[in-house]
Amino acid sequence: ATPATYPAWRDQQTPAVQAWLQAQGFTAAAGTHALLPGSDGLAGAVLGVADLHDPFAWAHAPYALPAGDWRMADAIDDQAQAALQLGWGLGSYRFTRYRAATRAPARLVGAIDADIAAQIAACIRVRDLVNTPTEDMGPADLEAVTREIAQAHGADIDVLVGDDLLLHNFPAIHAVGRASHRDPRLIVLHWGDASHPHIAIVGKGVCFDTGGLDVKAAAGMRNMKKDMGGAAHAIALAELIMARRLPVRITLLVPAVENALGPNAYRPGEVIATRKGISVEIDNTDAEGRIVLCDALAYAAEQKPQLILDFATLTGAARVALGPDLPALFGNDDAVANDWLDAGLRTHDPLWRMPLHRPYLRYLSSGIADIANGSNTTMAGCITAALYLDRFVPNDQPWAHLDVYSWNDSDRPGRPAGGEAQALRACWAMLKARHGG
Repeated sequence: ATPATYPAWRDQQTPAVQAWLQAQGFTAAAGTHALLPGSDGLAGAVLGVADLHDPFAWAHAPYALPAGDWRMADAIDDQAQAALQLGWGLGSYRFTRYRAATRAPARLVGAIDADIAAQIAACIRVRDLVNTPTEDMGPADLEAVTREIAQAHGADIDVLVGDDLLLHNFPAIHAVGRASHRDPRLIVLHWGDASHPHIAIVGKGVCFDTGGLDVKAAAGMRNMKKDMGGAAHAIALAELIMARRLPVRITLLVPAVENALGPNAYRPGEVIATRKGISVEIDNTDAEGRIVLCDALAYAAEQKPQLILDFATLTGAARVALGPDLPALFGNDDAVANDWLDAGLRTHDPLWRMPLHRPYLRYLSSGIADIANGSNTTMAGCITAALYLDRFVPNDQPWAHLDVYSWNDSDRPGRPAGGEAQALRACWAMLKARHGG
């Protein structure tokens, strides 16, 4: 019930139930519930839901209600039913790789829409990948997950590892990952009919980020297992597209590295080569995400896809600007950006567009190379990061970049503390609307 509809519903109940609810002070406020007594124990429950069409309005149910099977007592419209299924699925999640959940969630009885089930699975894929510590989710582990997904959906996969990156002209990826005891790699997955529109999906796969020689402080390093959150989004989106057989052709690119400390770590002040031939002066080794992405984006653009999408936990500046819940969207194509923003509103999976203000490229000027990977100003940090990436994408190549946090700092219904998928469902809705899914 919503606060508006609750009084009429309550007045239809027996005097005993009305007295029970009044004794609890229940008003159907958002995120609340009340259990209903029956002659043989528990008769049911009433949920307080602010907006029937918001998935997260339902997400408290799986752990607010006692474990067991639950079904809706009254009919709700199709949009509300979809929100209920999605919110229940997201709210039921707990990361259980290393310890069991303290209790089982309540189960929603009834057939679940296949598309919603696939979206829930995609969000869980992101959460599980991000929540897993780097010791169990390094570059090779990220490759293994992608190989399993490729095999399940009949996709082709190629992986360049270690010095093979240099042989095949991916020097920037190699530079960032060369100091780790676990080899850097580029994971490439191909799927789909050659006659279908081609979409390249790129994800930043920095499996752990120490900051490199510009080492992070302890507080900044604590959650850096999540620095492959962009790769988690890209992998989950590719898996969702394949599972639902959207009529597109995809190329998934995941540069997977650890930004480690070591005697051969790349250094501040050195100039590194890139696939596109643009020389980069390293201003800060902690701005490594854009370094690995630039080679992958250059390769993606060589394929001349209809659209390039990239996901990356790229900047703290995006969090300063927009907070943890709103990913920052950049792009060179207004139609793509507007479609994604509109999809975010429809799906309650919001994002916010930021300007790709090219005059700020002056903040990335170098005295000895074509571009620097950072600057000594605190101005416009997420914009300059996006502008760096923009240098590696041709002007006529449609491209959208999402700077994601990939994390919930605290527990909320449907959003447990830890890894999180952000604007992924919105991206899926956008692609379905564009390509007839």
